[in-house]
Amino acid sequence: MSTISTADGTEIYYKDWGQGPTVVFSHGWPLNADAWDGQMLFLAQRGHRVIAHDRRGHGRSSQPSSGNDMDGYADDLAAVIDTLDLRDAALVGHSTGGGEVTRYIGRHGTGRVAKTVLLSAVPPIMLKSQANPEGLPLEVFDGLRAGVAGDRSQFYRELAIKFYGANRPGAEVSQGILDQFWLWSMQAGAKNAYESIKAFSETDFTDDLRRIKVPTLVMHGEDDQIVPVHDSARKSARLIPGAQEIYYPGAPHGLTATLADQVNADLLTFLRSH
Repeated sequence: MSTISTADGTEIYYKDWGQGPTVVFSHGWPLNADAWDGQMLFLAQRGHRVIAHDRRGHGRSSQPSSGNDMDGYADDLAAVIDTLDLRDAALVGHSTGGGEVTRYIGRHGTGRVAKTVLLSAVPPIMLKSQANPEGLPLEVFDGLRAGVAGDRSQFYRELAIKFYGANRPGAEVSQGILDQFWLWSMQAGAKNAYESIKAFSETDFTDDLRRIKVPTLVMHGEDDQIVPVHDSARKSARLIPGAQEIYYPGAPHGLTATLADQVNADLLTFLRSH
């Protein structure tokens, strides 16, 4: 397998397809790089080099006991980018991956970055507090932790339904899409997935967002049942100078699968823009 080793010895799996302008993908919780296959194949066939890694504790990467936080994730992304000596890369992050990309810029800057895309992303901060009254209450995330610590196989099967909006009237979500969510989720280490919940829900990315000084596209489904659009994308876009925004009516959190053709076309248009 293609892997790089981080400073603490964690092995990070990555895949690297095609040639051309580079696009680096960061996946959502608790999935892995395969969640980007629809976008990666599409862009590789249209003249891009596409790279995606499995976050530590997820997929084919090793499952360390430490570093399961947003700083650790951002530093792992930096290790991939630096080891492969990537330059002028577009960074694309979905959900937790959007937090990873944002924190990467906060910690490592934009010296190797040409553009960013935040897709159904968790910033600025998901958890409800006095400073963020529109957020989700702690009980929501405690429920996720209980699911991972309990019968996580059944929990992931049920979570997939909300993730892809299969519980909405008229939704057309294949059993295969639901099954792949379960498969990818079960490949994540239980401890890693459990600790990642705190990372994606309680990390405040406000200052990181303000440091994004490259062209940025914010994409989000308006019927996202996992990361509500009003408390994430719209707030993030206001914090990023000159951010472009695309909102998809009725689209769920997992719109990279359910709305792949439109998402792919919009990504390609943004990547080719100047």
